[in-house]
Amino acid sequence: MKDDRLLQLGQKIRYERIKRNLSQENLEELSSVSRRAISEIERGNTDIRYTNLYQIAKAFGLKVSELLDFQL
Repeated sequence: MKDDRLLQLGQKIRYERIKRNLSQENLEELSSVSRRAISEIERGNTDIRYTNLYQIAKAFGLKVSELLDFQL
């Protein structure tokens, strides 16, 4: 069973990525997080490492705390 918090975080990352008109491949280039990892994170299938969360937030120009705010 998937953790709701991981699903919410994945949805937030996907929302931010699409809002910026980025593909998973584009985000991979900006964040140095693999496209496969981004896909797994967005689907809530994996627990995200803090370093990956930080790199994704940085690629979006956000703070980690902003990604953890699930108010869409």
